[in-house]
Amino acid sequence: MAFHFTKPAGFTHQAGQSMLVTLVNPPETDAEGDSRTFTIASAPGEPDLMIATRVRDTSFKRVLRTAPLSTLLRMDGPNGQLVLHDDASRAAALIAGGIAITPFRAMVVDAAHRRLPHRLYLFYSNRRPQDGAFLPELQRLEEVNPSYRLIATMTAPQKSTRAWAGETGLVRRDMLERHLPDLRSPIYYFAGPPAMTMAMQQMLEEIGIDGQAMRSEEFYGY
Repeated sequence: MAFHFTKPAGFTHQAGQSMLVTLVNPPETDAEGDSRTFTIASAPGEPDLMIATRVRDTSFKRVLRTAPLSTLLRMDGPNGQLVLHDDASRAAALIAGGIAITPFRAMVVDAAHRRLPHRLYLFYSNRRPQDGAFLPELQRLEEVNPSYRLIATMTAPQKSTRAWAGETGLVRRDMLERHLPDLRSPIYYFAGPPAMTMAMQQMLEEIGIDGQAMRSEEFYGY
């Protein structure tokens, strides 16, 4: 689910940053507490602040899911360094697993809005097409920004009723080789559950990518 909040006056952020959201006097709570960190999925130029999350059965998410309009929340931020690099001569390879697409959704929308010259390659892995948050929007953005390419891949397309003719399986070295002009030149950004980010880091290290050309964020318990 996606949730939209009125942007506080004077609030600014960079695409890819996050914020800490705290429920104020919620009607229920549990041991996981009343605060969560969310990537801001909206681009800086969009009117609202938007987050997106898998809705697990916790007090926090039950309250958030049923919150009426005008509900007040406390927000701390923006935080985080997972933002697009300044040097437009280097491409950005963005690798997302599941709902960890949120920082990259903000980046590619921001790049289209501001007509940034960066070459963006977004590798987006899900189990089935219907599991891919923002997938139709990310596909349409290719028509708006000629410097952006989406490489979506499904790990269990056979479990879907929708036909899928794109990439399949996890993001792998051979997939990067097919879609990137040069494996060693981009800055790599990757986000997902801890096991996925560890696998991406190991793969990139084996390719010979320097640590300074890797930027990552782990998504826990989404």
